[in-house]
Amino acid sequence: MNQNKVIIIAAPSGSGKSTIAQSLLANIPEIAFSISATTRSPRAGEKNGREYYFFTTEEFKKKIEAGDFFEWEEVYPDKIYGTLKSEMARIFADNKAILFDVDVVGGLNIKAKLGDQALAIFIAPPSLDELKERLISRNTDTEEAIRTRLEKAKQELEYKSKYDYVVINDNLDQACLEVNSLVKNFLK
Repeated sequence: MNQNKVIIIAAPSGSGKSTIAQSLLANIPEIAFSISATTRSPRAGEKNGREYYFFTTEEFKKKIEAGDFFEWEEVYPDKIYGTLKSEMARIFADNKAILFDVDVVGGLNIKAKLGDQALAIFIAPPSLDELKERLISRNTDTEEAIRTRLEKAKQELEYKSKYDYVVINDNLDQACLEVNSLVKNFLK
């Protein structure tokens, strides 16, 4: 495997990117998950340093000023996400490719910085109506948060053509197989 490769999985919230990322981690031992940093509050069951590194807005901004981030983005008002340089160094030191599960703009930022070193895959929902149903069934967001996520998703879908591949997640098992195949080919 070529070292220092990265795989970017990006999608609107609720499109299945985290589930697909988990499938990759379970099936491809040559990759490791990059834990993103965020200012959002942990959801039930999430632990600092496992799903995310959770920071206050002030802590996050200090890390930005210190140059600790490879990339960062204010995804929603006062909800900042980013990739710590130290996280990338940790994974590359283990001779693994990095798996990024990131927002759509963050994914493009990573791809722009790394070019052919990165494989960027956009996971698209079959429709906005289906996405709305998925967000409601997750039962993790208020009605207002769901409306915000759907508006954001409309904007994010406009970026899908800038990705190397677009996988429509209308059947989760099939989407996982397709993404696994793309990643295995990229790592050859």
